[in-house]
Amino acid sequence: MRGEILHYDEDQGFGFLTGADGNRYSFAREDMRRETSLARGAAVEFQPDRGQARNVYSVRLQASASPGATAPAAAPPQQAALRPAAAQHFGRAADAGPAQSTGLWDYFWRAVTRNYFNFADRARRKEFWAFCLFWTISVIAVVAIGLAADAAVGDLEPGQEMPAMTVGLCGLFILASIPPWIGLIVRRLHDIGLTGWLAILCFIPTIGGLATLVFALIPTQTRENQWGPVPQGVRI
Repeated sequence: MRGEILHYDEDQGFGFLTGADGNRYSFAREDMRRETSLARGAAVEFQPDRGQARNVYSVRLQASASPGATAPAAAPPQQAALRPAAAQHFGRAADAGPAQSTGLWDYFWRAVTRNYFNFADRARRKEFWAFCLFWTISVIAVVAIGLAADAAVGDLEPGQEMPAMTVGLCGLFILASIPPWIGLIVRRLHDIGLTGWLAILCFIPTIGGLATLVFALIPTQTRENQWGPVPQGVRI
Protein backbone atom coordinates (compact mmCIF):
# COMPACT_ATOMS: atom_id res chain seq x y z
CA MET A 1 0.00 0.00 0.00
CA ARG A 2 1.15 3.55 -0.72
CA GLY A 3 1.52 5.83 2.31
CA GLU A 4 3.11 8.97 3.69
CA ILE A 5 5.39 9.44 6.70
CA LEU A 6 3.86 11.53 9.49
CA HIS A 7 6.70 11.17 11.99
CA TYR A 8 9.84 9.10 12.44
CA ASP A 9 12.26 9.38 15.36
CA GLU A 10 15.60 7.95 14.30
CA ASP A 11 16.95 7.95 17.88
CA GLN A 12 14.01 5.95 19.22
CA GLY A 13 13.53 3.92 16.04
CA PHE A 14 9.77 4.50 16.03
CA GLY A 15 7.34 6.34 13.80
CA PHE A 16 3.91 6.40 12.27
CA LEU A 17 2.48 6.96 8.81
CA THR A 18 -0.87 7.34 7.12
CA GLY A 19 -1.97 5.02 4.34
CA ALA A 20 -4.02 5.53 1.20
CA ASP A 21 -6.95 3.95 3.07
CA GLY A 22 -7.03 6.90 5.49
CA ASN A 23 -5.79 4.92 8.51
CA ARG A 24 -2.71 5.50 10.62
CA TYR A 25 -0.07 2.81 11.07
CA SER A 26 2.84 2.67 13.47
CA PHE A 27 6.17 1.13 12.56
CA ALA A 28 9.54 0.48 14.14
CA ARG A 29 13.08 0.36 12.81
CA GLU A 30 12.83 -3.41 12.33
CA ASP A 31 9.80 -2.93 10.07
CA MET A 32 11.88 -0.97 7.53
CA ARG A 33 13.19 -2.90 4.55
CA ARG A 34 16.40 -0.91 4.70
CA GLU A 35 17.77 1.61 7.18
CA THR A 36 17.25 5.07 5.73
CA SER A 37 16.25 8.55 6.81
CA LEU A 38 12.50 9.09 6.50
CA ALA A 39 11.44 12.72 6.64
CA ARG A 40 7.88 13.84 7.29
CA GLY A 41 5.90 13.78 4.05
CA ALA A 42 8.08 11.15 2.37
CA ALA A 43 6.17 8.69 0.13
CA VAL A 44 6.59 5.03 1.09
CA GLU A 45 5.23 1.61 0.28
CA PHE A 46 4.33 -0.80 3.09
CA GLN A 47 2.30 -3.85 4.03
CA PRO A 48 -0.52 -3.15 6.56
CA ASP A 49 -0.80 -5.62 9.42
CA ARG A 50 -3.48 -4.87 12.07
CA GLY A 51 -2.43 -1.27 12.62
CA GLN A 52 1.27 -1.98 12.09
CA ALA A 53 3.18 -1.13 8.91
CA ARG A 54 5.57 -3.86 7.73
CA ASN A 55 8.27 -3.83 5.04
CA VAL A 56 8.34 -0.03 4.86
CA TYR A 57 10.56 1.45 2.17
CA SER A 58 10.94 4.79 0.46
CA VAL A 59 9.31 4.99 -2.96
CA ARG A 60 11.90 7.43 -4.31
CA LEU A 61 14.79 5.33 -3.06
CA GLN A 62 13.25 2.21 -4.55
CA ALA A 63 12.64 3.92 -7.87
CA SER A 64 16.17 5.28 -8.15
CA ALA A 65 17.71 1.94 -7.23
CA SER A 66 15.50 -0.09 -9.54
CA PRO A 67 17.15 -1.21 -12.79
CA GLY A 68 13.87 -0.94 -14.70
CA ALA A 69 14.98 2.06 -16.82
CA THR A 70 17.10 0.89 -19.77
CA ALA A 71 17.85 4.34 -21.18
CA PRO A 72 18.76 7.60 -19.44
CA ALA A 73 15.95 9.41 -21.29
CA ALA A 74 13.36 7.25 -19.52
CA ALA A 75 14.35 8.46 -16.03
CA PRO A 76 12.74 11.94 -16.07
CA PRO A 77 9.20 10.66 -16.88
CA GLN A 78 9.48 8.11 -14.07
CA GLN A 79 10.61 10.76 -11.59
CA ALA A 80 7.87 13.12 -12.74
CA ALA A 81 5.30 10.39 -12.19
CA LEU A 82 6.53 9.93 -8.61
CA ARG A 83 6.32 13.60 -7.62
CA PRO A 84 2.50 13.76 -7.29
CA ALA A 85 2.54 10.64 -5.10
CA ALA A 86 5.20 12.14 -2.83
CA ALA A 87 3.26 15.36 -2.47
CA GLN A 88 -0.08 13.65 -1.97
CA HIS A 89 -1.50 13.60 1.56
CA PHE A 90 -3.58 10.69 2.76
CA GLY A 91 -6.17 10.37 5.52
CA ARG A 92 -5.42 12.46 8.59
CA ALA A 93 -1.94 13.61 7.59
CA ALA A 94 -3.02 17.18 8.22
CA ASP A 95 -3.24 16.34 11.95
CA ALA A 96 0.55 16.18 12.15
CA GLY A 97 1.01 19.92 12.37
CA PRO A 98 4.01 21.86 13.62
CA ALA A 99 5.51 20.90 16.96
CA GLN A 100 3.76 22.49 19.93
CA SER A 101 5.44 23.74 23.07
CA THR A 102 5.38 21.33 26.02
CA GLY A 103 5.82 23.97 28.73
CA LEU A 104 3.52 23.98 31.76
CA TRP A 105 1.89 27.32 30.94
CA ASP A 106 1.47 26.37 27.27
CA TYR A 107 -0.44 23.25 28.25
CA PHE A 108 -2.76 25.27 30.50
CA TRP A 109 -3.30 27.99 27.90
CA ARG A 110 -4.21 25.46 25.19
CA ALA A 111 -6.58 23.73 27.61
CA VAL A 112 -8.62 26.92 28.15
CA THR A 113 -8.46 28.04 24.50
CA ARG A 114 -7.90 25.54 21.69
CA ASN A 115 -8.78 22.45 23.76
CA TYR A 116 -11.71 23.99 25.66
CA PHE A 117 -14.17 21.51 24.12
CA ASN A 118 -11.64 18.87 22.99
CA PHE A 119 -12.83 15.41 24.01
CA ALA A 120 -11.11 13.43 21.24
CA ASP A 121 -7.29 13.49 21.55
CA ARG A 122 -4.72 12.42 24.14
CA ALA A 123 -3.20 14.26 27.13
CA ARG A 124 0.04 13.16 28.81
CA ARG A 125 0.58 13.33 32.58
CA LYS A 126 2.53 16.59 32.34
CA GLU A 127 -0.38 18.26 30.57
CA PHE A 128 -2.80 17.11 33.28
CA TRP A 129 -0.67 18.34 36.19
CA ALA A 130 0.14 21.60 34.40
CA PHE A 131 -3.57 22.34 34.19
CA CYS A 132 -4.02 21.43 37.86
CA LEU A 133 -1.21 23.78 38.86
CA PHE A 134 -2.39 26.86 37.00
CA TRP A 135 -6.05 26.16 37.75
CA THR A 136 -5.22 26.22 41.47
CA ILE A 137 -3.24 29.44 41.06
CA SER A 138 -6.17 30.95 39.15
CA VAL A 139 -8.62 30.01 41.92
CA ILE A 140 -6.39 31.70 44.49
CA ALA A 141 -6.20 34.82 42.31
CA VAL A 142 -9.98 34.89 41.83
CA VAL A 143 -10.56 34.56 45.59
CA ALA A 144 -8.08 37.35 46.28
CA ILE A 145 -9.79 39.65 43.78
CA GLY A 146 -13.21 38.84 45.24
CA LEU A 147 -12.08 39.47 48.82
CA ALA A 148 -10.52 42.78 47.82
CA ALA A 149 -13.75 43.85 46.11
CA ASP A 150 -15.84 42.79 49.09
CA ALA A 151 -13.53 44.62 51.48
CA ALA A 152 -13.85 47.77 49.38
CA VAL A 153 -17.66 47.76 49.68
CA GLY A 154 -17.70 46.69 53.33
CA ASP A 155 -19.03 43.15 52.90
CA LEU A 156 -16.28 41.73 55.11
CA GLU A 157 -17.31 43.69 58.19
CA PRO A 158 -18.48 41.64 61.20
CA GLY A 159 -22.18 40.91 61.01
CA GLN A 160 -22.36 41.36 57.27
CA GLU A 161 -23.78 38.73 54.93
CA MET A 162 -21.57 36.37 52.91
CA PRO A 163 -19.06 38.13 50.61
CA ALA A 164 -21.11 38.32 47.42
CA MET A 165 -18.27 39.25 45.07
CA THR A 166 -16.03 36.41 46.25
CA VAL A 167 -18.79 33.81 46.00
CA GLY A 168 -19.95 35.09 42.62
CA LEU A 169 -16.51 35.25 41.02
CA CYS A 170 -15.55 31.80 42.32
CA GLY A 171 -18.81 30.33 41.08
CA LEU A 172 -18.40 31.79 37.62
CA PHE A 173 -14.78 30.63 37.39
CA ILE A 174 -15.61 27.07 38.43
CA LEU A 175 -18.53 26.85 36.00
CA ALA A 176 -16.35 28.17 33.16
CA SER A 177 -13.62 25.63 33.92
CA ILE A 178 -15.91 22.57 33.87
CA PRO A 179 -15.64 21.89 30.07
CA PRO A 180 -11.81 22.00 29.95
CA TRP A 181 -11.65 19.84 33.10
CA ILE A 182 -13.89 17.17 31.58
CA GLY A 183 -12.05 17.33 28.26
CA LEU A 184 -8.70 16.98 30.01
CA ILE A 185 -9.82 13.93 31.99
CA VAL A 186 -11.24 12.31 28.85
CA ARG A 187 -8.00 12.94 26.92
CA ARG A 188 -5.97 11.59 29.87
CA LEU A 189 -8.03 8.39 29.75
CA HIS A 190 -7.45 8.14 26.00
CA ASP A 191 -3.71 8.56 26.62
CA ILE A 192 -3.63 5.45 28.81
CA GLY A 193 -5.77 3.46 26.38
CA LEU A 194 -9.13 3.70 28.18
CA THR A 195 -12.50 4.96 27.03
CA GLY A 196 -13.37 8.52 27.95
CA TRP A 197 -16.69 7.41 29.44
CA LEU A 198 -14.75 6.37 32.55
CA ALA A 199 -14.52 10.09 33.34
CA ILE A 200 -17.95 9.63 34.95
CA LEU A 201 -16.16 7.91 37.87
CA CYS A 202 -14.34 11.16 38.65
CA PHE A 203 -17.64 12.89 39.53
CA ILE A 204 -18.94 10.22 41.91
CA PRO A 205 -18.77 11.35 45.55
CA THR A 206 -16.13 9.69 47.73
CA ILE A 207 -14.37 7.74 44.95
CA GLY A 208 -14.16 10.58 42.41
CA GLY A 209 -11.00 12.13 43.80
CA LEU A 210 -9.24 8.76 44.08
CA ALA A 211 -10.25 7.79 40.53
CA THR A 212 -8.96 11.09 39.17
CA LEU A 213 -5.64 10.65 40.99
CA VAL A 214 -5.19 7.11 39.65
CA PHE A 215 -5.95 8.16 36.07
CA ALA A 216 -3.55 11.10 36.40
CA LEU A 217 -0.64 8.94 37.59
CA ILE A 218 -0.77 6.09 35.03
CA PRO A 219 2.04 6.49 32.45
CA THR A 220 1.36 7.30 28.81
CA GLN A 221 0.96 4.44 26.34
CA THR A 222 4.19 4.62 24.33
CA ARG A 223 2.52 3.72 21.07
CA GLU A 224 -0.17 5.10 18.84
CA ASN A 225 -3.67 4.07 19.81
CA GLN A 226 -7.15 4.68 18.38
CA TRP A 227 -7.21 8.23 19.79
CA GLY A 228 -4.02 9.42 18.17
CA PRO A 229 -0.22 9.26 18.19
CA VAL A 230 2.01 9.47 21.25
CA PRO A 231 1.86 13.04 22.63
CA GLN A 232 4.84 15.29 21.93
CA GLY A 233 7.56 15.25 24.55
CA VAL A 234 6.96 11.66 25.69
CA ARG A 235 10.03 9.41 25.58
CA ILE A 236 9.23 6.17 23.78
